[in-house]
Amino acid sequence: MRRRFRVLAIDDEPDVLKMFKVILGAEGLEILTAQDALSGLRMAYQHHPDVILLDVVMPEVDGFEVCRRLREMTDVPIIFVTARGTIEDVVRGFSLGADDYIVKPFDRSELISRLFACLRRAGEREDRQLEVLFPAASVMLDCGRHELVIGNRTVYLTPKEFEVLRLLIQHAGRVLSPDAILTRVWGPERIGEPDLVKQYIYRLRRKIEPDPRSPRYIRTVRGSGYFFDSEDLL
Repeated sequence: MRRRFRVLAIDDEPDVLKMFKVILGAEGLEILTAQDALSGLRMAYQHHPDVILLDVVMPEVDGFEVCRRLREMTDVPIIFVTARGTIEDVVRGFSLGADDYIVKPFDRSELISRLFACLRRAGEREDRQLEVLFPAASVMLDCGRHELVIGNRTVYLTPKEFEVLRLLIQHAGRVLSPDAILTRVWGPERIGEPDLVKQYIYRLRRKIEPDPRSPRYIRTVRGSGYFFDSEDLL
């Protein structure tokens, strides 16, 4: 029997929440709703949803802060669904750990396809939770803990930082284009947004490189993409 996924929608507009119930309920999804940030955080903690839909513009506590707090308690997919659609807003949403960003008004089929794509990728992540990667003698990526160990140093990664780094390590020495990284980590819907990849490469370098301005581990091939250099670590 097909599993019934649970969706938590956090939005201060009752009409939007009703629309989510109609659209997603027709897909066989269980829908939980919250009209403010604190109620949404409480429901996420109590009910363990499989995916969270989140507005940005809400009274008292905005969606960006909610996303930050959610990432402290859960790795489930978070999709911003909001009227705030500037590139700065989108980049900020992803940098806080969101899995996707949909700008209102949106097409019903777009919401459904992107939501199920996030659920599918989350299921694939669960299947790989026990994986441990050793790209070099002094480096270990613990996929269950989202930790990178370099020598005697342990680096803790956000969910999306972890996914980008794991992809690079799995293909160590091979140059991956921004679109290839976008497709594998965020889905094909994000192709053509190289600045998003650039933001995460910057964040990873700040965390793992001895000198982020002269990276040893995550290298850039100008005009082509990025690769994880394991040879330099041996």
